[in-house]
Amino acid sequence: MASAIIPSPSPIILSKPNSANQHCHLLSCLNECRDMSRLKQIHAQTLRSTLPDQPDTLFVYSRILHFSAFNDLDYAYRVFDGIENPNSFMWNTLIRACARSSDSKAAAFLLYRRMLEQETVLPDKHTFPFVLKACAYLFALYEGKQAHAQMLKLGFESDVYVNNSLIHFYASCGCLESAQNVFDKMPKRSVVSWNAMIDALVQFGEFETALKLFVQLQDLFEPDWYTMQSVLNACAGLCALSLGMWAHAYVLRNFDVDVANDVLVNNCLLDMYCKCGSLDIALQVFERMHRRDLTSWNSIILGFAMHGKAELALEYFDLMVRTWKLVPNSITFVGVLSACNRRCMVNEGKKYFEMMIAEYKIEPQLEHYGCLVDILARAGLIDEALNLVSNMPMKPDAVIWRSLLDSCCKKNASIEVSEEMARQVLESKGGDCSGVYVLLSRVYASASRWNDVGLVRKLMTDRGVTKEPGCSLIEIEGVTHEFFAGDTSHPRTGEIYQFLDLIEEKLKSVGYTPDYSQAPMVDELNEGKQRTLRVHSERLAIALGLLSLKPGMPIRVFKNLQVCSDCHEVSKLISKIFNVEIIMRDRVRFHHFKDGSCSCMDYW
Repeated sequence: MASAIIPSPSPIILSKPNSANQHCHLLSCLNECRDMSRLKQIHAQTLRSTLPDQPDTLFVYSRILHFSAFNDLDYAYRVFDGIENPNSFMWNTLIRACARSSDSKAAAFLLYRRMLEQETVLPDKHTFPFVLKACAYLFALYEGKQAHAQMLKLGFESDVYVNNSLIHFYASCGCLESAQNVFDKMPKRSVVSWNAMIDALVQFGEFETALKLFVQLQDLFEPDWYTMQSVLNACAGLCALSLGMWAHAYVLRNFDVDVANDVLVNNCLLDMYCKCGSLDIALQVFERMHRRDLTSWNSIILGFAMHGKAELALEYFDLMVRTWKLVPNSITFVGVLSACNRRCMVNEGKKYFEMMIAEYKIEPQLEHYGCLVDILARAGLIDEALNLVSNMPMKPDAVIWRSLLDSCCKKNASIEVSEEMARQVLESKGGDCSGVYVLLSRVYASASRWNDVGLVRKLMTDRGVTKEPGCSLIEIEGVTHEFFAGDTSHPRTGEIYQFLDLIEEKLKSVGYTPDYSQAPMVDELNEGKQRTLRVHSERLAIALGLLSLKPGMPIRVFKNLQVCSDCHEVSKLISKIFNVEIIMRDRVRFHHFKDGSCSCMDYW
């Protein structure tokens, strides 16, 4: 019987999986992909059905990497490590994802270092912005400078996109001069370049320079919303209400935004109006908002606190947590505690401090302790305040000790306690400033110990400490006028000083008696002290306001230092004598003088 012939099996010939249909199918699936589970299936199919060294396959892997990088960074790393020769797009994708992740920003720079070690690919103009963004977030100045040097080496010094990122990086790391240097050397700038530089200047408190740059920008580009956001912040810093109102009108006229629904726009406006002394308009903005976030509520609560409206601050806090069910954060409680501080609400301050810890599990920061210490000390509870300071989990800073010294001065505490507080301030970091010497001199002046006042002045001279000059600003018809104590540089100096004489006569007629403890240390005679008091910067500004503004218009004065008790009393009297409202912001808060009284109820 013949044996059956069994044919040998034919070899299986695999066709190269490089067909356009296969890659198109995978790309189509990626376009429809919505979750990581589906992506992993596509990834598995790609591994089975494609050859890794083909250009079309690399493009598919680029899409897989991009999707996973912004949905599952760990998986993206595994995909990336499985690619033999990733191109610059793949490196940039992963660096960008790390730069955007709050937990992996340091990894962005480490990836960049790995990229430099490869011989097959170099960073391009898209790499550096992501690396610099991560360095800016981490305040990694040294690493960012390395990236800057590499950028110059590779010839990207003229790239607008890279330079914009450099401006932001240097500004974020506290190097305004370096940011300005990058901006000045740019051969070509976009509106983003101008926005980055203006915003950097605002961050550093260079508000006037920022607004001058804004004027230059208008000759080249149409300002966008980011420009106007910085302009509004600059107006808030300068207390330039007229310019802030112009910026508000500009936004309404030129931008296609529904202001009532745009939370970011309204939050900027809220902050600007509160800081410019127009709490009524700020409240109108807040009430007309269709949507509010926690920043909106924090802004209005802080605004009420700043203006001494403690009851309203606490009422809106209650409304926020009970009616709108928003969870407060640490900034919220800074506003609430500040409001309690403005009205000597000791029990309320303690209650909200405990609420923050027990109910909302917020760990108190130095600012919260500072508020509570100030509440206790300004209420005359110096011993209780000192006990709180001794039990704080962190070391008290110069601000807390200076607050205690200020309270000792106002509450006529013993000279010995005040001297101890002054010693603590001077031994604290950043405490060797003119303020502590001025406060200590006031303690001695209040006790009529003028020899000790002179010794404090000599100590300041020996240590090279100069007193920060008092400066007051007043805005009239959009023009800001600046005054220093005893200033004679204003074009209307003659009129101003003549009007001061008239004010002096009217003050005497209602029984005004100067508080000589607020005069400079060098004045020895009462007549000299009184002459010095009458030319404090805020009085010069008020005199110009009375001369220039129409009847019924409020006088808005902004001072860099805390208003002294003598000028506070004089401002109250002027408001009654001349039937005018005076809104004054000092370094601590707003004072609204009207009909002979102040919104602070003489507690500041």
